[in-house]
Amino acid sequence: MAERSVLITGACGEIGQALTQALAARDGYRIVTADLAPLPDSIRSLSVEHVQGDLVYRIKQFYDYDFDIIYHLAASLSSKAEVATEEAHRINVEGTMQLLMLAAYRSEKYRKSVKVIFPSSIAVYGMPDLETKRRVGRVKEEEWNTPHTMYGCNKLYCEHLGIYYSRYYGQRHLDPNPPVMLDFRAVRFPGLISAYTVPSGGTSDYGPEMLHAAAQGKPYACFVREDTKISFMAMPDAIKCLLMLTDAPSERLSRRVYNVTAFSITAGEFRDRALRAFPGAKITFEPNLRRQGIVDSWPEDVDDERARRDWGWRPDYDVDRFFEEYFLPEIRKRYGTAEQLPL
Repeated sequence: MAERSVLITGACGEIGQALTQALAARDGYRIVTADLAPLPDSIRSLSVEHVQGDLVYRIKQFYDYDFDIIYHLAASLSSKAEVATEEAHRINVEGTMQLLMLAAYRSEKYRKSVKVIFPSSIAVYGMPDLETKRRVGRVKEEEWNTPHTMYGCNKLYCEHLGIYYSRYYGQRHLDPNPPVMLDFRAVRFPGLISAYTVPSGGTSDYGPEMLHAAAQGKPYACFVREDTKISFMAMPDAIKCLLMLTDAPSERLSRRVYNVTAFSITAGEFRDRALRAFPGAKITFEPNLRRQGIVDSWPEDVDDERARRDWGWRPDYDVDRFFEEYFLPEIRKRYGTAEQLPL
């Protein structure tokens, strides 16, 4: 098989580092990375070239590259985006549009469809109130697309940009002999949790923050209510998901944007798991009005039946395997904590 050229934006982030390692382990990929920061030591040798700087201003130099796949991971995340809305729009929307224009140009000129893999988010949903959130339970892709955050608005708009450039750009779907179009594919991720990186203050990070604090014997004040419930996924499943969607035959895909999930639990259930693993943990709940409002607007769970049907999606880690086999063993190792009670 011919070597495939890949661009990974946001390569220094949690998903970016894990994806770079996963692609390098597969062989057959020439990986170019891009990020504001220099590459960490863990993946520096895996990238043939790293482009450092603001993506919006670096796009032009990529027009000379022959990319087969673009993983666009660079983004300004939910909590930060609420504070700096204009900057979030510039990074999240302008950066995405520039990459889509690049992929559309190369697909048409060289008659070889470039795949653009886009991680979207449950932030695209907007539940009007807690009663509705609890009543509807799992939501499908087309339901409740009324985001309450700048990040969610950015992600939802970029999904539509991807659909436009892959189906309607120049209204070429009306052409009896249409040119080759780019191949846009997106997944809406739930809260992602990595066992190998410390949480960075994201809106869904209260669960892992709680467990990291418990493992270190530090008190933790959770910034959402005990009954707060959303869906989560282990980082290895997120990487598996991106690779499965990349590999899926085009004829099997019934849509451009898919829900994916693994398990859904409350903040109180995170607390219970922490106490069972670290009985001396001191955990309280002190909701932050702004962050609580964001999480309350996200659904309790999502319906990922279409991903399961179209390209065989199944998570490896349910809630028990996530804690017992993935997350807790690593943080115990990180902090030198003796194993306590089994979960």
